[in-house]
This record gives sequence, structure tokens and C-alpha cells, in this order.
Amino acid sequence: MASTQKASIGFVTLVSIVAAIGGLLFGYDTAVISGASPFMQIKFTLGPGMVGWAVSCLMIGAIVGAAFAGALSDRFGRKKMLITAAILFCIGSIGSAIAATITQFVIARIIGGVGIGVSSTLVPLYIAEIAPTKHRGRLVSLNQLACVIGISAIYFVNRSVTEAGTHAWDVNTGWRWMFGLGIVPGIIFMALLFTVPESPRWLEKQGRTSAAERILERVNGTEAAAIEMQEIRKSLQSETGTLKHLFKPGFRVALAVGIILAILQQVIGINAIMYYAPEIFKETGAGTDSTMVETIIVGLVNLVFTLVSVWLIDKVGRKVLLLIGSAIMAISLLIIGYAFHTGNTGTLVLILVLVFVAAFAVSFGPIVWLIMAEIFPTRIRGRATAIASVALWAADYLVSQMFPILLDDAGAAITFWVFCLMAIFAFFFTLWVVPETKGKSLEQIERDWMSSNQNSITL
Repeated sequence: MASTQKASIGFVTLVSIVAAIGGLLFGYDTAVISGASPFMQIKFTLGPGMVGWAVSCLMIGAIVGAAFAGALSDRFGRKKMLITAAILFCIGSIGSAIAATITQFVIARIIGGVGIGVSSTLVPLYIAEIAPTKHRGRLVSLNQLACVIGISAIYFVNRSVTEAGTHAWDVNTGWRWMFGLGIVPGIIFMALLFTVPESPRWLEKQGRTSAAERILERVNGTEAAAIEMQEIRKSLQSETGTLKHLFKPGFRVALAVGIILAILQQVIGINAIMYYAPEIFKETGAGTDSTMVETIIVGLVNLVFTLVSVWLIDKVGRKVLLLIGSAIMAISLLIIGYAFHTGNTGTLVLILVLVFVAAFAVSFGPIVWLIMAEIFPTRIRGRATAIASVALWAADYLVSQMFPILLDDAGAAITFWVFCLMAIFAFFFTLWVVPETKGKSLEQIERDWMSSNQNSITL
């Protein structure tokens, strides 16, 4: 008689945590520039446009990494590409730290950005493919939690570095340590990846059925694994394996949801706040020491409310949290813009920024990555997720490049009102188009899209 194996949520949680360390690298590398840019601006005599380029060049690499991550992971596997991402991140960290010119710095940041683009695309996808349905939302959200931990950690790192020496030392050397210390989580991520299994859905797609079954059994138990394997096989048999599959009725909506949510996550303005928090608080009249403390508070609020999202996401559902979050963000941004317009800033702006960050952390922060990992067919999930990730990183690039220029030319009030309009659009797009995926297997979500051409929503 064949032996039976019980589900091991502990095993899949451990695997998900290891994979989610890629999110920590994402958070660390994208937020480290917030503490380094004021000193780099002096070191390399950078104007607003070049400050924007120093911040946004990472996204150029991320766009490239995201663009190729899907196709390469569909061919070589999720695990191998995540290891490659860790290597590129380490190279980027070292290169950024030792750069003698702004050109060398930009090249290093682009290399690291390629690694970030790969990991940001594949980590949520990998976790979604290995996690049990009822825990998928929470486990995929560990990626965003790790990202937020990385952001929070770098705020403390940046403050510790700035306090380690004089202002002159910070300008010449301190900011280099901010980037160089990133190699520590990079090496840890790379080493731990060798201990995790490959995605069972990718293994089945490659015809490695026995290996896929072993992993599914360890994750779900023998009986549930057998049922899930049957669903995976059926979905693979019904798919063409080409991107043309995304343009069939129903899947066109899935593609639009993935791309538009990805863009909205960025144009709402979260990374403008994360990258330029010290500059925003300077606009309120705060001094350098105060801006660093306030930036740390922003990071802590982001962390706490991401934990709240992890707790709620499989209970309340994705769509409800997106609607609540976008509504609160729109109101916060509207009032922030009005505060800058009237000059009544100071503590009010700090409180409203914290409310905005909290709302984002509960909703668009983790849920967009989760939905991008859930809604596409198995055979082309890597490539389809990559398309949405490219859109996300391109929007991130646009925001990070244009924000300092917009802030300088149009002023803080108009800048935040533009973000407010994006949040309002996000609310109605979610209300009218985004489906609820809570409690559904990846294969069930795929079947829902296939039958959705009978519904009223068409794109």
C-alpha cells in the first residue's frame, strides 16, 4: 500500500521565507538611495535631473531583468533564475560602493537593477506556484513583508552611517557603505536558495512528474496533492504555451488587470515618498536630523501595516483591501496637496504621509504582486508576469525620474494632487474590473478567465 504524507505548512512557509528574502533585497536596494542621494548630490555636483537619473537608473536594469525573467524562468526554472538574480545584486552592491564617477555608479546600479527585476518578478510567482490555496495570499505577501523589512532596515543603516562620521566623511565615504552593506543579504539569499525545491508546476510542465508530485505531497499531503496534480495537468493540456493565449477572450482582461494594476502601484506615488522622503520632509521645513527620524517612522509604519495585510489578505480578500486602501490614499493625497498649497505643513504632512503609507501597505503594496502571480496561465505564467513587471518598473522609472523635477517646477501641492487622481482611478478600476481570487486555486482562476468571455466585462 502506498504511503500517505500529511501537508506541511511549516515546510512551505520556510521555503516561502527563503524565497521572500529576494523581496528584502528589493526593498534594501530601492530605498538605500534615499539616504545616499543628498551626499551624492554634493559629491558629484548633481542637478535635479541627474539626481533623478541616479535614483531611477536602477529601474532601467529592473525593466531589463523583468523583461527576460519570465522567458528564462519558463525555460530554465524559477530557482536557477533567482540564484542568478542574487549574484547580479551582489555585483551591483559592490560596484555602487566603489564607483569613482557617477557613470560607474549608474552602470553598477543598472547591473543590480537587472537582479532586482528578475527577483521581483519571480519571487511572488514562485511562492504562488508552491503554496497551498488557502494560505497562498499570506505566503506570497511574505515577499512584500520582506521588501518592507529591507526598506525599514536601510533607513536604520542610513542613519547609523551618517552618524558614524562628519558631514565631509558622509559626502566622500559614508554613502558608499550604505550600498556596500547590501552584499550581506545578497550572499545570504544566494546561499539559502540552494536549499529550496523547484516550482512543482514548472517541473510538471517539463515532464518531471515524479519530482513535482514529491513537492506537492510535502506541501499539501498525498490526497490533496493528487487532486492538484490533476488540475495542473488539465490546465497545461488546455494551454498553447504561447503568449497568443493571453489574447483569447477572458485572458485579455487578465492581461489588462496585471498591467494596469502594476502601473497604478507606482503612479499612486509610494516610491516617490520612499525614495525622496528626506526631500519631502525638507519641504515642510524640517532639518536634516528631523527628516532622517521622520523617514524611519515612515518605514516602521510601512512594516506594521504590511503585517496587518499579511494577516487580513486571506480572510478579507484582495479586492476589498484594494478598494479600502485606494480610497484612503486618495483622501490622504488630496489633503497633503492642500496642506502644501496653503503652507500649513509640518506635523500635518507627516501624519498624512503615514496614513497614506499605511493604506498602501495594507493594499496595493502586497496585493498587486500577489494578483500578478495568480492570474496568468501556468505554461506562460513566467512570461506573462514579466510583461506586467516590465510595466511596473517602467512606471517606477517614470515616477522616480520625474518626481524631483515635478516637485521643483510644479511644486509639492500639484505633485501630490496628480498622485491623488491616480488613486481615484485605482479605486474605480478595482471596483469595476479586478476580480476576487481569494480561496481559488491557480487552475480555478484560469478556468474563471476562460469562461469570463460570457460575462459583461470585455476589453
